[in-house]
Amino acid sequence: MVQGLSGKTVRLTVSQAIVKYTAAQYTVADGERRRFVPAALGIFGHGNVAGLGQAFAEYADKLPFVQGRNEQAIAHLATGFAKAAKRRQTLAVTASVGPGATNLVTAAALATVNRIPLLLLPGDTYATRRQGPVLQQIDLPGTPDVTVNDAFRPISRFFDRINRPEQLLTALPQAFRVLANPEETGAVVLSLPQDVQSHAYDFPVEFFDEKDWVIRRRVPEPTEIAEIARLLQASKRPLIIAGGGVIYSDAQERLTELGRRTGVPISETFAGKGAVTEDGPFRVDGIGLEGSPETNRLAERADLVLHIGTRLTDFATASQSIFQGENVKFASINIVEHDAVKQGAFAALADAGLALAALTTALGDYRVEAAWAADIETARTTWAPVRAQALDPDQLFDKATRPEVPETDAILTQGQLIGLMQEHAQPGDTIVAAAGGPPGDLQKVWDATNGRHAHLEFGFSCMGYELPAAMGVRLADPDPSHRVTAFIGDGTFVMAPTEIVTAAQERIPFTLVVSENHGYQVIRRLQMWRTGEHFANEFRYREEGGSLAGSDAGRLEGGYLDIDLTQIAAGLGAVVRKPYTADEVRQALAETRDVQGPVVIVVPTIPHVDLPSSEVWWDVSPAEVSQTPDTRVELADYLEGRANQRWHG
Repeated sequence: MVQGLSGKTVRLTVSQAIVKYTAAQYTVADGERRRFVPAALGIFGHGNVAGLGQAFAEYADKLPFVQGRNEQAIAHLATGFAKAAKRRQTLAVTASVGPGATNLVTAAALATVNRIPLLLLPGDTYATRRQGPVLQQIDLPGTPDVTVNDAFRPISRFFDRINRPEQLLTALPQAFRVLANPEETGAVVLSLPQDVQSHAYDFPVEFFDEKDWVIRRRVPEPTEIAEIARLLQASKRPLIIAGGGVIYSDAQERLTELGRRTGVPISETFAGKGAVTEDGPFRVDGIGLEGSPETNRLAERADLVLHIGTRLTDFATASQSIFQGENVKFASINIVEHDAVKQGAFAALADAGLALAALTTALGDYRVEAAWAADIETARTTWAPVRAQALDPDQLFDKATRPEVPETDAILTQGQLIGLMQEHAQPGDTIVAAAGGPPGDLQKVWDATNGRHAHLEFGFSCMGYELPAAMGVRLADPDPSHRVTAFIGDGTFVMAPTEIVTAAQERIPFTLVVSENHGYQVIRRLQMWRTGEHFANEFRYREEGGSLAGSDAGRLEGGYLDIDLTQIAAGLGAVVRKPYTADEVRQALAETRDVQGPVVIVVPTIPHVDLPSSEVWWDVSPAEVSQTPDTRVELADYLEGRANQRWHG
């Protein structure tokens, strides 16, 4: 027994102590105090029902519990909530031992990659071992202390296995310290052996007092800000790349003000979509592989690139091929040094909001040179009509111009569907996307200014994130006038639709718009680009006469699969619509806006018709040896592009 100052203790199980402690934690950011973990989610099995299940039931009035359908999905819901809450809150997620626990691994990796706080409480096999080997134990003969939960170690920012109750006295504060620190945050995993969950201990009563965790803003060093200002003032063609850190810092208005005052063009990464709050002569849309081609041309010529709050992955840098300016220099603002120094940048380690305010002051009356301002305006006016034409839902797509496009019942292209959603979007609305074609298309053309929000998860690009994440966004923003829409393809829908049931059960209002284009079309596009032929990416029947049991299996080149996504969605509890024309989509969006539960709108879209290219390179290598002539051609093209890769430090 360990006593606190009062000498008083309370006897609780490990599980009860975890739930009671979690319910007493708060964050304080910019003077606002919030419950750190306002709710928990989970699925019970034999590895957590008698321990954590009992504790959540006992303390349900202090920490509400949501019943999920898929462990990975409910952890994505928690991550979506935490991202929408700008990392100032998160949710706890519990799962049983074995497959329940390992179903959380993907979600843990996603949270860590994206620097989002996520508290995971997976069950684990017995610590006492007298029962073993037990159900779902991996049972390795050479390492008996290893369990499947050790898979969390390399993908978590904090991992601890609780083998004794008193370990919570240090483990829980350490876990919440990491969750509350934006420089370190990510997946936090407390691995809980099934037997230990139910073991009791006399905890100091003070351990369960309410505790505030201050989410601090790193103050910029004046000398670092002065040097970035000097670099900007000395440049002729500066460019800013804004990442998710701008949004987490609530620095969108300050970034926009910097652009307004200086005229420096501001581009956005996936996570940074919406970092610029208004349109103006400084806003140049997305950058990189799924960015605007005109933005990319500006990046190719820039002589100073200031990246703010971004990890600067290969999609933003076109695999380090996009920055071709002579003697191009880099500067950065970031709270994480590992990210700040990328590209050999001169780094200011600081909160984005505080740094941008200081930088705007340091720049005084600086404005970009007239020649660069003219180039920026040319890029904007060149791209605007191209974008508008690609999104125009009332200009019927002429299938005769693309005879190679397969015949389906679709009338609209995916770009036109996005145009309709853009037309419908109102201030306060959020659109969510994560994998396949939707996030890239939104990065390229979505207008997230004037109060419209974009929630793009592309750090891990995880299929199945979008639907539960939209539910998390809704929990973070319960205002019924704000519509939350997840935009996915049919490939993602058939992979993970199950949390529609949870949304129906909890009456969580959100909308799922499905682009039904018959397969993993964005990967088919990549496949065609890098091999010259497609294989096993569309949803097609096996050729007639083919058999997996025979010597001639045939290929997956039959007709498109006959799948009724609306029946699936309706059966799971959603309100459903299947519009075909532009006006039918408009009507479906309008009449379902106020539904108090899940809405699924399935829109057939024309396969193989994409938005205009970003016109940059990506390092995906074709086979160096192939009997296919097209692949040899693509290899030559790839090698030509690789010659443009640069090392910047």
